[in-house]
Amino acid sequence: MSEPTVADATNRIYESLQADNADIDMHIATLKAALAREGLKEAVFDPARLVQNNRSGRKLMQAYFRQRGVTVKFAAS
Repeated sequence: MSEPTVADATNRIYESLQADNADIDMHIATLKAALAREGLKEAVFDPARLVQNNRSGRKLMQAYFRQRGVTVKFAAS
């Protein structure tokens, strides 16, 4: 079985956010490993796919991911 890509890990995080953050820490760790494998420094998320698509929700997500070693950016809508 191959390692998940950044896109796979990002999609799992979207699913987790929709499912009230189920297994979010595990998915963040998977994303962090995928970013390292692909030589990327930050994960890019589509704000339209977030449950809390407001400024405070995005800032909370950035802070939570940053504490776990992942820099989060948001794509322009």
